[in-house]
Amino acid sequence: MVASEVDLVLRLVIASILGAAIGYERERRGKTAGLRTHILVCMGSALITIVGMYGFGNADPARLAAGIITGIGFLGAGAIIASGRQVHGLTTAASIWVVSAIGIAAGAQLYLVAVTTTILSLIVLQLWLIEPEREKRIKE
Repeated sequence: MVASEVDLVLRLVIASILGAAIGYERERRGKTAGLRTHILVCMGSALITIVGMYGFGNADPARLAAGIITGIGFLGAGAIIASGRQVHGLTTAASIWVVSAIGIAAGAQLYLVAVTTTILSLIVLQLWLIEPEREKRIKE
């Protein structure tokens, strides 16, 4: 089944909005990968998914998804910084990875899955609010 161009653009817009939601949270917390990075990763993942599904006659979408996730792993690795005994950026790297998966879901028109994952991710990123002791230990 061939999707209309309006439908394909809608997928990109939804991916951008969902990526922005997580990117805004990271930006607000002053993390290295913020709003623009998360939007671009999510939108790019959606675009590759769309092109794979509709642009290459019989391309295997599962292989494209695996390639996206692998490539994003390298981008996430760039967000991780080791300094002595402390490692920073793991959560940001994980958020980049999950935003890529959200983009794949939006590109595949799995909107409920994409939105649910975004909401769950935002909840997880707010867990530090209920763990003040952990935050104190990390800063020491």
